[in-house]
Amino acid sequence: MNREVRYEIIRAEDTRERHYHKTEGNNVIYYSVQLEVFVGDSWRVVIRFDCAHGYAHIDRYNLMGERLKAKLDLEFKDALTAAEENMEQKWKLYRQRFMKGEFP
Repeated sequence: MNREVRYEIIRAEDTRERHYHKTEGNNVIYYSVQLEVFVGDSWRVVIRFDCAHGYAHIDRYNLMGERLKAKLDLEFKDALTAAEENMEQKWKLYRQRFMKGEFP
């Protein structure tokens, strides 16, 4: 059975976390966990954990829109769990670094 889950967590007035994952049975076949901050007049991606290129990875952004990509050596299910835990624990730090112009 295929299942898709989407939800959003409001972390602060200008900060949200968007979550999406798709499963087939007990297998995660796609996931994305993304932190965004409202800057100026638009939502900007701060950090994203996903598997968009066929492998688990993290994309980190700075205010200039530059990106750093880091591969994760994890199965999608484990990477999704790690992303959720990581975001819960570190979203404030990621937001703070991003707003200073640094990579989270």
